[in-house]
Formats: sequence, structure tokens, C-alpha cells
Amino acid sequence: QVQLVESGGGSVQAGGSLRLSCAATDSHYCMAWFRQAPGKEREGVVAFYPGGSGRAYYADSVKGRFTISRDNAKNTNYLQMNSLKPEDTAMYYCAAGVGACYTLAATNYRYWGQGTQVTVSS
Repeated sequence: QVQLVESGGGSVQAGGSLRLSCAATDSHYCMAWFRQAPGKEREGVVAFYPGGSGRAYYADSVKGRFTISRDNAKNTNYLQMNSLKPEDTAMYYCAAGVGACYTLAATNYRYWGQGTQVTVSS
């Protein structure tokens, strides 16, 4: 199994930026970032395969503002979040799975990190 550790969350004003990190003990998994705000369902943010060509699938709500990158030598991926909005406020989770890649269905991912909080104020 793989272990995932997120970091980089914090508080920022609207329009600001944050970079989240997810360190994995193994990168040979389909991976994704999800987020969950209080009282809301978990929402997929981006799905990708670390060993792939750089292809990633973004949720419409973050397309053009969020970018995934990875350092395969460190088994770490980074979620760069720009032009943040108050509605981006949520707990952000890194996830890994062995099923289909490039999907934002949470049921596809078996392994989850503990999450990192992102708070965007207006």
C-alpha cells in the first residue's frame, strides 16, 4: 500500500496563491486531489498519473487556476493554486488508487492522506 502526506495548506486572501504538496511512498499509482468543504460532498480537483506524459484532468471549477506538477525523484506532486476564491475553502486530500486513472470519482481511490486545510478569505 502507499502512504500519502499532504502539506502546504494555510489561509490566504482571495486572489492569492498556495502550493500544496503530496509526498507518496510510491508513485506507481493513479493519483488525484480532492477537496471537501463543511457540509458538502467530496469534490475531485485533479486526476493524473505521476509516471505519465503530464496529462491531467481538472475539474471545471479549477481549470485555468490550478496546476499539477510532480517531482518523480521525490515521489512528490504539487498542486499550485492561483487566483484563489472563497469557494475554494476546503480540506484538501491527496489520493491514490490502482483503478482507472484520470477520473475524479472518489470511489476509484483506495488510499488517502490526512488532508491539509485551505482557507480563502474575501
